[in-house]
Amino acid sequence: MTNRQKWEGTGPPDLPATAWAVLGLPSFRGARTGYELRKWADASLRFFYWSPAISQIYAELRRLERWGLATSRTSAPQEPRAARRYTLTDAGRAALAAWADGVDDPGPPVLKHPLVLRLRLGHLATPETLRALVERHLARTRDELAEEMLADLARLAAAGPATGA
Repeated sequence: MTNRQKWEGTGPPDLPATAWAVLGLPSFRGARTGYELRKWADASLRFFYWSPAISQIYAELRRLERWGLATSRTSAPQEPRAARRYTLTDAGRAALAAWADGVDDPGPPVLKHPLVLRLRLGHLATPETLRALVERHLARTRDELAEEMLADLARLAAAGPATGA
């Protein structure tokens, strides 16, 4: 798919993983600025995928908008700062649903994790240090995942039943 094409709804378009991540963010939160999407990515994607740089987010948003998968509007003139807010179009929601529900290639395994890198270089550290790092990491992960899942449950409860995608 070139930058000038529009998605026609015949299966998911061929997009990079970062585009799917950026397209997926407003599916949870509605209209958001690129900065708000970055904050949401930092909070939600960090466990499963790397958080895209703000420049990547804006580049993907512009591309997704050109393809008709996202749309944007500029904030009202009376707001203190002008901001462009992005939402999914119906075509964008359909493409995202088709991709999420697809059985195509899941992509290569990617793990960008400082602890794993340190373990890979473990021959330069003491076993006690490595053990302590792993234990601290596991405790932090349990705490942060529990916090994130509780926040997700609260958001879902507040949103009420799904109306379909």
